Amino acid sequence: MTSQDYSPFAHLTVPNSALYRQVMRAFLDAKERFAVHLRPEDVFAALDADARPGDVEAVVTALDRLVGWGNLRADPDHARVTAVEDFYRRRFIYQLTRAGEAAEAALGTYDATLGRRGELQAVALRDIVTQLRALLVIAQEDEPDPAKAYIALSVLTARFTDLADNARAFMGSLQRTIDLHDIQVEGFLAYKDRLIQYLERFIQDLITLGGRIALLIGELEEQGRVAPLLALAAGREAADAAPEEAERAEAMAYERWAARWSGLAQWFVSEEGRESQARLLRGRALGAIPQLLAVVRQLNERRAGRSDRSADFRTLARWFAQAPDDETRHRLWRVAFGLHSSRHLTVDADTLAERAAVPEPAATPWAKARPLRISPQLRRTGSYERRGRPRRVADRGEAKRRLAELAARQTAEARQARDRLVTGGPVRLSRLGELDPLAFQLFLRLLGDALATWRPGMRTTTATGSDGSMEIRLTALDDGTTAEVRTLDGVFSGPDHLIDIIDLTTTGTGEGR
Repeated sequence: MTSQDYSPFAHLTVPNSALYRQVMRAFLDAKERFAVHLRPEDVFAALDADARPGDVEAVVTALDRLVGWGNLRADPDHARVTAVEDFYRRRFIYQLTRAGEAAEAALGTYDATLGRRGELQAVALRDIVTQLRALLVIAQEDEPDPAKAYIALSVLTARFTDLADNARAFMGSLQRTIDLHDIQVEGFLAYKDRLIQYLERFIQDLITLGGRIALLIGELEEQGRVAPLLALAAGREAADAAPEEAERAEAMAYERWAARWSGLAQWFVSEEGRESQARLLRGRALGAIPQLLAVVRQLNERRAGRSDRSADFRTLARWFAQAPDDETRHRLWRVAFGLHSSRHLTVDADTLAERAAVPEPAATPWAKARPLRISPQLRRTGSYERRGRPRRVADRGEAKRRLAELAARQTAEARQARDRLVTGGPVRLSRLGELDPLAFQLFLRLLGDALATWRPGMRTTTATGSDGSMEIRLTALDDGTTAEVRTLDGVFSGPDHLIDIIDLTTTGTGEGR
């Protein structure tokens, strides 16, 4: 393509570009009202009153320039011809060209994308879980319905695309907020509490729902159900293709669906040597919270009048500007930065006395300056220190063995605690029995993860532990009974619930069990 193909964008970089943009917006607004042609008077009336030119002739000039760039088309206006002399007058009506409309659509997309802040969509995570479960149900049918598979995959990819795009836009706008670009101090201080709560809530949802999504993706891929579902969706998408293009269209559609599924899987499932995008997003969001707090501290320090490095440098610059002569400025430079001639490296008491008696100007060339006495050892080795025998390398084998034993013992204890908590199905909380300290700590963490996802009006909830090894399903009861869990440190009591604790590290357990 040549540069002439982009001439409809030329009005953006010329004088009066604001007027050209308003004129084009007037044509777009008219198009939405199903008005095809506009006269110069119509365009003049549609412009904003505060930015409108003084007369219609300025609008006519702008319209003619836009016609020359290909944004508009001008046609003779015969409707207002009432006499022969009117044919000799220059009267036109204008309408959008395809190139002008495409240019405005591109500019609208640019403006929308540039101003987009994005959002962290916890609802999209729940929708993805719902669609993955629907795909599991469809895949278990003897003859899966292509329409159901296509709709479920379409909704799944649309929600995932929205989630990824919005998360990327949100984290970009959040980083700009952290960097203090285009920020009002008062607004930021009032906004930061809500922002931190928003981040914490999304991080909790990403931990609980992200692990569940990864398990559902793994269950679909392990059972080999993904490829048939993608083939059904590709076949339905290519159903209307021409007979001679049907096979090629279906193959291309399958490649697109396979790429979408691969992107979804890589977003939520980590592999060896590669962390998932969900884990990276969680790390970015977690890291943003202390960065926001650091910004708050910095803003508070500025408001309290405390100096910072930039203020120090500005003060020093004023001192340099106010210095009466260059000698004072050189002295100020040496005091501020401690940078002197390299001769001071070997200054001792005798040298100081000699320099005081006969000063050596700093501008003296090396060839004409008095020589400096340097130790032969420094000349030979580059160091005053005497080299001796190197230290013996410490044998840390015993310490490593003890650490390995400690890690193995802790792993075994954690394994026993998980085995103790696994219920094998829904049971009452009051039937858990007595728990040892390690199992009780693990139980409290799981219970806290479940209660963190509890919302008003909910009767049941499911949560995954922070390390992704266990899942807890909690259901409220209406009988008003109280549960007691005994430990060595005392008795833990509260309203009784149905509880189902699952070990996700054991083969064959998870969402589909």
